[in-house]
Amino acid sequence: MGSVKEYFSSLGSGIASLVKGLAVTGREFVTPKITECYPENRKEHHPAERFRAELHFVYGDDGRHKCIACGSCERACPNGTITIETKMVTTPAGKPKKKLDKYFYDLGSCTFCQLCVTSCPTGAIAFDNDFEQAVFTRDKLVKLLNNRPEPPEPEPTPEELAAAEAERQRKIEEAKAKAAAAKAAKAAAEAAGTPKPAEAPKPAEAPKADEQAKE
Repeated sequence: MGSVKEYFSSLGSGIASLVKGLAVTGREFVTPKITECYPENRKEHHPAERFRAELHFVYGDDGRHKCIACGSCERACPNGTITIETKMVTTPAGKPKKKLDKYFYDLGSCTFCQLCVTSCPTGAIAFDNDFEQAVFTRDKLVKLLNNRPEPPEPEPTPEELAAAEAERQRKIEEAKAKAAAAKAAKAAAEAAGTPKPAEAPKPAEAPKADEQAKE
């Protein structure tokens, strides 16, 4: 008796579930449909501003980016999407400076977590909402972000040149002072008769081959 009761109970719950599903299907069947006519409407249709699609450099009005090649974004990326190559250059003022050479971004492995953007100290990178990134080969997803020609470095002002020359002279004077102090200390030690450290005894030479043969 119990098994018959369970059978009809399960049958009733199944029929109720089927009716509920048919009700949802019927409601969606008569609901007006909205179809996105993409790509015909790509000029009118724009994704949300917060949509993250691709990383790009932020350029100023003078055509320069703000990247200082500090590597914060490369270290913050959880899966190695960003690769930075640097180079050393000499500024017009005569100072060595580390500069960005190449900034590679692999869109195919990016998780769009935005940790690179939030860790950048200068605000040099940002995400745009350009979602059309379909390509035929994966290697085309590796993008060089600093792909614009860089404008020449601005000429240093007379004040900057004077400051650089003063810094150079200061370092030269410091080096001369250290050399003079070392020379004076050496001369004072020699005048005081400081004994030289005893030389370590030389190790005994091994007998030559002919002497060994005679023995």
